[in-house]
Amino acid sequence: MNESSELEEQPLLLLVDDDPTFTRVMARALSRRGLRVNTAGDAEEAMQLAREEQPDYAVLDLKMEGDSGLVLLPRLLELYPELRVVILTGYSSITTAVEAIKRGACNYLCKPADADDVLTALLSDQADPETLVPEHPMSVDRLQWEHIQRILAEHEGNISATARALGMHRRTLQRKLQKRPVRR
Repeated sequence: MNESSELEEQPLLLLVDDDPTFTRVMARALSRRGLRVNTAGDAEEAMQLAREEQPDYAVLDLKMEGDSGLVLLPRLLELYPELRVVILTGYSSITTAVEAIKRGACNYLCKPADADDVLTALLSDQADPETLVPEHPMSVDRLQWEHIQRILAEHEGNISATARALGMHRRTLQRKLQKRPVRR
């Protein structure tokens, strides 16, 4: 058997997240666990990839530029009703967990999640929305810190550009960045 036919026998996972670093790391980790992984940075790219090659699994970020994972989810399931989809988010709430399950997700995971967590969520038979949100979710201060760090990374460490993107004064942002990270 040649290498390309062996690759085609591996299950295909569609990973959709607008964080390129997370996507690259997660795709590599899932590939090491025996999956072929197609990655997309937004819903439109994800739909294009899904039309080109049917995925067996999908992992969708809840909050992305453009359409969210909750909007993309029914569109993918319309194409492939048997597709197993996990919604992945850094902004967990029981409301979004319940909504994801209602729209057809097989599970819902809170970031940070690793490849083993993703595989477990994809392969588990049932999701319980009450247990999908951590017992001690991130504090509002920690969520703000994480959001600032993400926007800062998107702007390659440029404080002025990050402050503009966040709609805050540059000095205010500098003061926030001088503080230590808030505990979860």
